[in-house]
Amino acid sequence: QVQLVESGGGLVQAGNSLRLSCAVSGRTVRRSPMGWFRQAPGKEREFVSAIAWSGGPTYYSDSVKGRFTISTDNAKNTVYLQMNSLKPEDTAVYYCATEPRGSFYSDMYNYWGQGTQVTVSS
Repeated sequence: QVQLVESGGGLVQAGNSLRLSCAVSGRTVRRSPMGWFRQAPGKEREFVSAIAWSGGPTYYSDSVKGRFTISTDNAKNTVYLQMNSLKPEDTAVYYCATEPRGSFYSDMYNYWGQGTQVTVSS
């Protein structure tokens, strides 16, 4: 089985930063790409970023490109999402996921974390 545990969410003012962490354990550690998604109230879950454990290219949605950075720490089996210059529209529950069943831009992943709330005040 695979377990994903997110942490690092919180309440911040616009313009500030947060770093989300996703600790991964289980059989697919370091074999499947990792994705970050978010879901704001009343909206569908949307892709934020993705990365392969092997250090390949990174992928971002247009809304976060240039502000967010995804990275991995293979020794800790952890994926990070560094979020800078946060905006009120970044407010959402953020989820990490692994084992995409198709394109990693889609939310068709087999395993998800429980989510962590990020709230950005204006």
